[in-house]
Amino acid sequence: MTHPALGQVELPDLLHALSDPVRLNIVRCLARDGECACGSFSVSVSKSTLSHHLKVLRQAGLTQTRPDGTLRLISLRRVELDERFPELLESVLSCR
Repeated sequence: MTHPALGQVELPDLLHALSDPVRLNIVRCLARDGECACGSFSVSVSKSTLSHHLKVLRQAGLTQTRPDGTLRLISLRRVELDERFPELLESVLSCR
């Protein structure tokens, strides 16, 4: 899986990825729980739609996906994103 380098991550892409309620919920879960298996998110969408949302988050630079046997583990790239966009994730995640 390809992930954008930190220097390639752009603010409009991040904001677009976070604009969808399902993707925002996934990011909130990752921020709260840490690394999660891709099938462990409690969202009311089909598996193919969940895969699409995870792809959008990965391509925007918000998440990192790593294989672990047959699992795909998803984590938030929080440290990297806080370097490039200080307080952005904290601001978004604190809003309800």
